Amino acid sequence: MRIGVDPEWLEVWKNGRPVNTFLGILMLDTHFPRVPGDIGRADSFRFPVRYLTVPGASPERVVLRADPALLQPFVDAARALCDEGAAAIATSCGFLSLWQRELLAALPVPVWTSSLLKLRELRRPGVVTVDAQSLSDAHLLAAGADPATPVEGLRDGCALQRTLLGDLPELDVDAAARDTVEAAQRLVAQSPWVADIVLECTNLPPYAAAVRAATGRPVHDIVSFLHERWAAGDQNRCPIHNCAALRSRWLL
Repeated sequence: MRIGVDPEWLEVWKNGRPVNTFLGILMLDTHFPRVPGDIGRADSFRFPVRYLTVPGASPERVVLRADPALLQPFVDAARALCDEGAAAIATSCGFLSLWQRELLAALPVPVWTSSLLKLRELRRPGVVTVDAQSLSDAHLLAAGADPATPVEGLRDGCALQRTLLGDLPELDVDAAARDTVEAAQRLVAQSPWVADIVLECTNLPPYAAAVRAATGRPVHDIVSFLHERWAAGDQNRCPIHNCAALRSRWLL
């Protein structure tokens, strides 16, 4: 019996090795500025990335409302990136950990929705988030994390939070760094046993170094997490749909 080979795979795989692969990143529908280190800048990565915006996926609908009507548009956009050859899928909002299982179940590649997936690898982590009131136990559980993990948000109404959640056209980088560092300092002051800090918001990586310097703790974010996963080769191990070994690692 002759077994056929899908010609589309030949564009991505040659001699058992991936070629011309990229990370597909699902973007919220936003217009605020993105500074160096932000997930929305291709120069934040040391490997190829390709972006696709999900129309209507505003910070208000994703972060504040967790609008379930957006799940299918995210699935559709992710499938479109997979059709283009994406070797894995990520997202531009840490709150999308809520749909880690659903997205992974719908796609033929690994899915890394959020830096919150890093939490389960750490012994005593804490989280800095764009909005502590909206980050629920469900978001942490969906990422395989302990819902008792300490969480500290940006100060309500601070400059950075207003820009990100309100999708404002201006960003004061110095104020954004201060807002992020202050949240991290509150986190370790309230939970001094925290050994590692995870930045939930994908727009906070530009301030990771400042947080590290101010708290003396290792800092993890979506950009560092995606580099870890890409370097580990998770996107290359199983070039077939529903690879059990790989999916069991990320289907929480």
